[in-house]
Amino acid sequence: MTMLRTLTARAALPAALAIAFQLTTPVRADEVSLRVSGLVSTHKYHVALEREFYGSLPAKTGLDLAINYNPLDVLGVNMKDTVRLVRTGTFDIVETTAGEAARDDPFLEGLDIIGVSPSFDTLRDTVEAYRKVFNERVEKRFNARVLSLWPYGPQVFYCKPQITGLASLKGLKVRSYTPTMSALLEAVGAVPVSLSFSEVYPALQRGVADCSITSPTSGNTGNWPEVTNYYFPLGISWSVNAHMMNLDKWNALTPDAQEKIASAFAELEGQFWQLARQNTGDANNCNVGAEPCEKYKKFAMKHVEPTEKDAEMLHKAVSSSILPTWLENCNASDPECEGVWRATVGKARGFASK
Repeated sequence: MTMLRTLTARAALPAALAIAFQLTTPVRADEVSLRVSGLVSTHKYHVALEREFYGSLPAKTGLDLAINYNPLDVLGVNMKDTVRLVRTGTFDIVETTAGEAARDDPFLEGLDIIGVSPSFDTLRDTVEAYRKVFNERVEKRFNARVLSLWPYGPQVFYCKPQITGLASLKGLKVRSYTPTMSALLEAVGAVPVSLSFSEVYPALQRGVADCSITSPTSGNTGNWPEVTNYYFPLGISWSVNAHMMNLDKWNALTPDAQEKIASAFAELEGQFWQLARQNTGDANNCNVGAEPCEKYKKFAMKHVEPTEKDAEMLHKAVSSSILPTWLENCNASDPECEGVWRATVGKARGFASK
């Protein structure tokens, strides 16, 4: 018998999760139970895809699986805790971002350094170049097996005052949420302001921030166009996401089960890449009132088209400020960091040497 058990989580603290996940029915010797933390439920298209995936996983793999799945916010868990929770086995599978995992190990941010991969195609090259060393690092440091790597979407600019490109951010207060993002803003003369996503709308409304950075889809669903006027879709990073399984759980599976689960997640990864492309295009249109606009709310922001000058300025900032900032931090925790990165992503993206 196969099933998908959906829990109604009442616990908001990780310490209570073990109780919340106790199975109410006996587990057969051949049944594999999986406690799964998913994406945040506000990402409705992604959660729908994830929910369908876990619902069909037993049939697709032919494995006897009992899956307890819920979105992250329903469980009352913060994204920053997900990697730690899969390491300890509180969850068997989690969905997280490379940026959040990099809080505990800067090496992992090498997958999505600000400005290094300005398009979907260049990001694909970056992911493939870094996948092996990223996976090995996660296994070693976090006792987890990486099952998928995919982008949520490009991180772009929403601004209240008029801007004409990257250079015009000089002197403006811009929301940042990573050290390398702050390094980029400082390199172009902007003032980084650290804000959580929920703080951004009122900060833009009150002038605490002039601009903010997020994906086209998140900014749209967060109604940022209500408090900003200029939309500058220069993709500076991608919010690369990952599905990870506790390594002890993975190693307890038979080789056949491992192969089937890995194959299923590889297919899911491809679907998330496709979803990122589709949703980004639609949200880009909706933000500026263009057609087709099918999935998101239509606004009328003024579109600021990125130019070759912006691309050159971004590349220069990577070499002069962003990459040195990250490498200094990463090398401090691992002296081999720079050599590994330059031989993988650096080689693929033209940063192989200093």
